Amino acid sequence: MPLVPSPERLEQTLRQDEDGSIVRRTVLPSGVRILTEHMPAALSASVGFWVGVGSRDEAEGQYGSTHFLEHLLFKGTPTRSALDISLAFDRVAGEANAATTKETTCYHARVLGEDLPMAIEVISDMVTQPLLDHEEAERERGVILDELAMDADDPLSMAHEQFSRLIFGEHPLARPVGGTRAEIRELKVEEFRDHYNKHYAPETLVITAAGAVNHDDVVRMATEALKAGGWDLDTERTPMPRRTATYGVTIDAQALGTPDGIPEPVEELRAMPGSQAGVFRIYKDIEQAQVFLGVPGLPTDSENRFALSILSTVLGGGMSSRLFQEVRERRGLAYSTFAMTAGYSDTGFFSLYAGCAPEDAETTLEVLGEQFDLIAAEGITEDELDWAVGSLAGQSVLTGEDHGPRMSRLAGAELMTGHYVTLEETLEKLRAVTRDDVKALAARLAAQPRTAVILAPEAYIGE
Repeated sequence: MPLVPSPERLEQTLRQDEDGSIVRRTVLPSGVRILTEHMPAALSASVGFWVGVGSRDEAEGQYGSTHFLEHLLFKGTPTRSALDISLAFDRVAGEANAATTKETTCYHARVLGEDLPMAIEVISDMVTQPLLDHEEAERERGVILDELAMDADDPLSMAHEQFSRLIFGEHPLARPVGGTRAEIRELKVEEFRDHYNKHYAPETLVITAAGAVNHDDVVRMATEALKAGGWDLDTERTPMPRRTATYGVTIDAQALGTPDGIPEPVEELRAMPGSQAGVFRIYKDIEQAQVFLGVPGLPTDSENRFALSILSTVLGGGMSSRLFQEVRERRGLAYSTFAMTAGYSDTGFFSLYAGCAPEDAETTLEVLGEQFDLIAAEGITEDELDWAVGSLAGQSVLTGEDHGPRMSRLAGAELMTGHYVTLEETLEKLRAVTRDDVKALAARLAAQPRTAVILAPEAYIGE
């Protein structure tokens, strides 16, 4: 169901089942959007406060500020210390955490249903009136530098980051979510305060909750808590427009469905400006080589995303996949090998990975390319289509039993796709994919410029 944009208060029921489960959406006049899914049998709940801003939105001189802010919001408010925030959840066996991505920031919690009011109150306090204290920021700077150093010591993470940088080129998605260590060392407190003031506002906030929740109660509690934190919810604002698959252009959500003001659609498979194709060899003294091969991929809301999921599953989605059978079982080249997809609002990538002995890195890269070419030329078998659909359908059902993923799915509908898709609709779309659909997509992907990264000791890398 489409999520209707509105500058005024809006109420939508997105789904209602006979068992009592119901999905509802409220858009407040201030621009705050609240979506909930009531699960009748649930005794606990997940809640998330999503800000529609990620590392791609950072201005020059503020790289790394989104992730830095995520850390600092846990460091206290005028009414709560960092310890108070931790104890609020620990004393009820709750969990509170946060995550920064390239396009969103989320502060989330999992608690018993009876403790949901506390979770909403505490996270609202964090989001609306963080201290952003200079001394606390300097202490946390060291923690973040350690986190980035840990990532730099992880060969898989390092190879993946280099691959992303090369394939996205000059696009803001090429930047690492946490910034670089050099950028974090130089980041001034005033810069992430400016980032907060610019991006944290009612019109950018989406609140989602699933499990043992009552929609009207969540709306009431969130409204009261946000007002208590000093946010103006009386002034009418239009919710932040959703990103679209038009590179460099954001389409106002109110214009969707009308001919005026909508740019011409762009090819969803395309290399970003500055994207670099070819084989890039990076030297690092490690025991296991990291090999990535990939191409530009699909944006999050592409209609071809279901065919992409099937392609990724058949090629590298488990022990029955072609990569596992060829790279590991038949050739013994790697312990771990899989396919990976990443989708964003305007682009994405599709990649193949293997971790192998350094002396096998070049051969492994060749085999990854051969398997990519083979599936593009010949497609998949009926049996492969059958087991891939079964696997993906099963994963969807199993994941849907947990209210955490359901809470996240509501946010994805609001911030990324603009449509709430039920589990039944997802399964229907998966089962509608044909072998021809998968083959056509594989051929289109394989025809894109390819980017490969080999991370290994210098002595083992060929030219």
